[in-house]
Amino acid sequence: METLIALAAVALLIVLGTRLIHRLNAQHDARIAAHRFSDPYPPIHRPPGHGRHTPTGRATRPKVTDTWP
Repeated sequence: METLIALAAVALLIVLGTRLIHRLNAQHDARIAAHRFSDPYPPIHRPPGHGRHTPTGRATRPKVTDTWP
């Protein structure tokens, strides 16, 4: 008798876990459907002279040598 109760409890927990996972997946799918991934980012306008700087003449990182300091 105890075995039947234990099996029924395990089966109930499996069913409840499956139901919970199904509901969480449905929520996740609803969030993904509501979010608009195809919208482009707004353009970034910078005034002249305030753009990204480019390296001039010298290396941006120190060169690696094969000798110990």
